[in-house]
Amino acid sequence: MPNNRSQTDTSQIETKVVHGGVNIDSTFNSVTTPIYTSSTFAFEELGKHKGFDYTRSGNPTRKALENNLAALEDGVAASATATGMAAITAALFLLKAGDHLITSTDIYGGTYRLFSAIITKFGIEVTFLEDLNNLETLKKTIKSNTKMVWIETPSNPLLNIIDIESVASFTKSVNPEIIVAADNTFLSPYFQKPLNLGCDLVIHSTTKYLNGHSDVVGGVVISKTAELGAQVAYAVNGLGLSCSPFDAWLVLRGVKTLPQRMKAHEQNALKLAEFLESHPLVKKVFYTGLPSHPQFDLIKKQMLGFGGMLSFSLDLEKANINQFVSNLQYFSLAESLGGVESLIEQPWSMSHASMTEEARLKAGLNPSIVRVSVGIENADDLISDLNQSLKLCCC
Repeated sequence: MPNNRSQTDTSQIETKVVHGGVNIDSTFNSVTTPIYTSSTFAFEELGKHKGFDYTRSGNPTRKALENNLAALEDGVAASATATGMAAITAALFLLKAGDHLITSTDIYGGTYRLFSAIITKFGIEVTFLEDLNNLETLKKTIKSNTKMVWIETPSNPLLNIIDIESVASFTKSVNPEIIVAADNTFLSPYFQKPLNLGCDLVIHSTTKYLNGHSDVVGGVVISKTAELGAQVAYAVNGLGLSCSPFDAWLVLRGVKTLPQRMKAHEQNALKLAEFLESHPLVKKVFYTGLPSHPQFDLIKKQMLGFGGMLSFSLDLEKANINQFVSNLQYFSLAESLGGVESLIEQPWSMSHASMTEEARLKAGLNPSIVRVSVGIENADDLISDLNQSLKLCCC
């Protein structure tokens, strides 16, 4: 018989990641979630089926993942998508021509491109604020047609922090109908819970920490209410944005080790940040776990942990950045993040290259910034690798 543990609100996240969405096989009592690769499902009779009719609209494996991720974020509904950008696109289809969206200047390059160059073609107005935490500026920016405030915190790649509770509460006090959405990719639900801080939607690239193994691309939109969840699901189905069954299974498998991986990422990232902060070739380190972070008090209040992402500014007058990244042994020069292996990149020419130079400069970026997705390798090995490469890159 399948186990009948109930997925209650009091379950801890370590339990939810393992047991969420697994008890769906009543035929053979599989302990793990089966992959339902079928594109279509037979009706028992006209107008009657067993819950699924066509995989674009719904699939048992994908539904298991959606139930799991909704539980992790304390949401009531989730829609899993083919990519992280597909998840953002689905959320934006809650808007219509003539609506207004407010967000920050320092966000992921792909998100910035979507907001600045694509959705504006469909009549959606977008305002980028340099400091979304400034409530006076936010108040002046909110208009009668403002329908969404988009939060990315920590920001990519400089790890600036938006006070979610403050921004969400203030926005709702001005107009409770405005949707407050938060991209929680950098921290995962293990380290941050935006819905509990006043947001209506949480968005993830499941490619990153939720899957954690760099072998799938996907996304998810998690909703605070059933009504919003239904609207997002309608958009995902209508636009054909849904996640494939096999990709859903990979994410569901990966998420089971989320707590253990996030702890390892955080422990390593803190050690690397402390090493880099003391290195003569490093001008500045951006990491939420360092007391030197200007928003450290807010970080400790809002976040449940510091995460595995860090960035730093390399002194380009003393170091050659090309030589630095070329001599690394354990860090792959690659975009993306959140996998078990360590990755390193230059946002200026890679993850944020889709932004105009003016937009990159306004977001605080320059060619000296290096972003690191710290993996779960031995921290001493990673530090030794950074150290030897920094020695070799001196001008």
